[in-house]
Amino acid sequence: MTQAESTENFLDELRWRGLLHQTTDEESLAKSLASGCQTIYIGFDPTASSLHVGGLMQLMMLRRFQRAGHRPIALVGGATGMIGDPSGKSEERNLQTAEQLEENVAGIAAQMRSFLDFDGEDGFQGDNGALLLNNFDWMKNYSYLEFLRDVGKNFPVGGMMGKESVRSRLNSEAGLSYTEFSYMLLQAYDFVHLAREHGCLIQGGGSDQWGNITAGIDLGRRMLGKQLFGFTAPLLTTSDGRKMGKTERGAIWLDPERTSPYAFYQYWINVADDDVMRCIAYLTEIDKAEYDELAESTANSPGQRAAQKRLAEWMTELVHGQAGIESAQRASKILFGGELGDTPDDQLREIFADVPSSEVAADQLAGDGFWIIEALQAVGLCKSGGEARRSVKEGSVYLNNVRVTDEQQRIKGDDFAGRSVVVLRRGKKKYALLSRDAS
Repeated sequence: MTQAESTENFLDELRWRGLLHQTTDEESLAKSLASGCQTIYIGFDPTASSLHVGGLMQLMMLRRFQRAGHRPIALVGGATGMIGDPSGKSEERNLQTAEQLEENVAGIAAQMRSFLDFDGEDGFQGDNGALLLNNFDWMKNYSYLEFLRDVGKNFPVGGMMGKESVRSRLNSEAGLSYTEFSYMLLQAYDFVHLAREHGCLIQGGGSDQWGNITAGIDLGRRMLGKQLFGFTAPLLTTSDGRKMGKTERGAIWLDPERTSPYAFYQYWINVADDDVMRCIAYLTEIDKAEYDELAESTANSPGQRAAQKRLAEWMTELVHGQAGIESAQRASKILFGGELGDTPDDQLREIFADVPSSEVAADQLAGDGFWIIEALQAVGLCKSGGEARRSVKEGSVYLNNVRVTDEQQRIKGDDFAGRSVVVLRRGKKKYALLSRDAS
């Protein structure tokens, strides 16, 4: 296969996945890609020490370009992060300290290594080795007067005012500060710097970055006399327009300390039928043939949730590795009656975070223990002793997912198996936690 054929196949794949939302000159971009290894950059805003699900769209885009033979630059905005991008924001962000930004940049950089093959790392060699750069490195010694002279004079204010990110904020109640107004100049200069120093001719991003990307292309033409290219992918949203990657408990992070592999897995398992195929197209490397099979299954047998299961498995293994997917799947089985095994306290509490709970005093577990009939009433699974006895006789009561067959059974310290909670269940779906009083 020639380079041109490979490039055409690559762009065709981006098209069927719905990832080419806007391009500045698709025909010329295709020719540039067909001419050999090209360098593409995408910027990442270091607002936290971890990326969340929204950032996966852009990481996967860089990964796709690298696998097609091109060199990705993951640019972390140590300098631009001090300002804050107004694009898509209704009000100005709180400015972060230099120490916060340094910590955030380090955290994001570590995560990126799971997605890209970086130049010279882990024995990787080749023209398309990824680069991880921080724009603070070339902005920290740039004086304000020098920047105005070199960059500012090439920015027509009328063009800036016409950008959607600027217009929408100017017309909002919050308004737009000069600080955020200047953000566009900084991002545009990043493109010029990368084009000059690294031969980077392509910038990608989410659709909310279109104004910043085209500003960089215009600046490159004025300062370097070069044709630069830009494209955007759609934002990751639900079918009703809400941003994906958020739950009632907050954002879904890539950091397992913020969002556990189990919670990450469960998020994808619970994606709506209307959204699941778009997530698979945008975020995974599942090929078209398997995609079509999953789409057919979703249309004809939605109850099987085959697409959601495949999405959850693929995403969790990508982000958290084989150990992460195995842990998440074990935890998910517990939710449907699987053995507790050596599942630790914190994971059990996470699995059953939304179920009723009650506390039992340590002295109630001593001696004969805590009567199962009383325990069912204490956690609210049964309203009366009679109802609890009938449930045991019907075989619908479980302690730690093991069926209770004797209504005289007592819960003792051994049932906690070193944990501070035991799991009670009535029927298939009614769960509760019984906690041992630490005092």
